[in-house]
Amino acid sequence: MAFDNLNFSHEPDSLLDKERTWGDRVRYLARLLWRDRSGVIGVVIFLSVVAAALFAPWIAPYDPLAQDLRNSKQPPVWQEGGAWDHPLGTDNLGRDILSRIIYGARVSITVGFFGVIIAASLGMIIGSIAGYLGGRVDSVVMGFINLLLSLPYLLFVVFIAAVLGRSLLNVILIFGVTDSPIFARVTRGEVLRIRRSGYVESAICAGARWPYIIVDHILPNLIGPLITLATFEMSAMIFYEAGLGFLGLSVPPSIPSWGNMLAAGRKYLTSATWIATMPGLAIMYTSLGMNLLGDWLRDVLDPRLRRSRR
Repeated sequence: MAFDNLNFSHEPDSLLDKERTWGDRVRYLARLLWRDRSGVIGVVIFLSVVAAALFAPWIAPYDPLAQDLRNSKQPPVWQEGGAWDHPLGTDNLGRDILSRIIYGARVSITVGFFGVIIAASLGMIIGSIAGYLGGRVDSVVMGFINLLLSLPYLLFVVFIAAVLGRSLLNVILIFGVTDSPIFARVTRGEVLRIRRSGYVESAICAGARWPYIIVDHILPNLIGPLITLATFEMSAMIFYEAGLGFLGLSVPPSIPSWGNMLAAGRKYLTSATWIATMPGLAIMYTSLGMNLLGDWLRDVLDPRLRRSRR
C-alpha cells in the first residue's frame, strides 16, 4: 500500500511499517504533529471550520436568512453601537453576520472537499494511464492537459459558470473538472518515476497486465503526494468559490456563502465595513488552516523533509 513506503519503523524518520498496527501509526502521527506547532494550528483551524459547517444549526445563534430591518447595519460588539446580541454585527437587511458566516462554511467546505475529490480522481486516472503507457497516448493526453493549463484559470471558470448558471452542484463540477489537469500532471510525473522501480519491473516480468500494475502497484504509492496537493487545492477552491460568489456566479442568493456576503458588503465598504470584512476574515482563516495543514502533511509524507527539519 501507499503508506507502506513511508515505513513506520523504530527510526525517527520512518512513519509507517507493515508490522505496526494502525493504532501505532496514529500515535506516531500524533507525535509528529505535536512537534510541529504550525501543524497543530492548521489541524485546529481546519477542524473548527468543519465543525462549524457540520453543526451550523446548533451553533448559529440565528436563522441566517432571518431579516430584521430595525437592526440593519448594526456594528460589531467592539464598536460603538454594537451589542452582544449580534457580536459580529448585522448586514444591510438586519441578518446576523456570525450566523451567516457559520452557515457559509458549509458551502466552502462542500465545494472544496467534493471538488478536490473529483479533480484528484480524474487527474489520477488520466495521469496514471498517460505516464504508464507513454508514447503516443502520453503525447496526446499531455498535449491536451498543457492546453488546458495554458488558459487563464479564473477567466475559464467564470465563463463556464456563466454558461451553466448558479448552482452548488455546478460549482463543484466546474472546479472538479477544471482542476483535474493539475492532478494529472503531478500523477504523470510520479508514475514515470515509479514505473522504473524494482517491484513494478518484477510485476511486468511476472506477466501482470498494465491495468493491474497501475491499480495495485502504482496508484497506492501516489496517495502521499496527492493528499498534500489536495490540501492546497482545496484552499484555492475556497478562494475561487468566494470569487465566483462575489461576481454573482456561485450559489443562489438564498444560500448563505462567504462569496455572496462579500458581494453584498461591497456597497457598504465606507459606511459598514464589517459586512464585507467578516466573511473576508473567515476566508483568510480557513485558507491559513488549510495551508498550514498542507505544509505539515508534506513534511510528514516526505522523509527527506523530516530529516532536514530535525
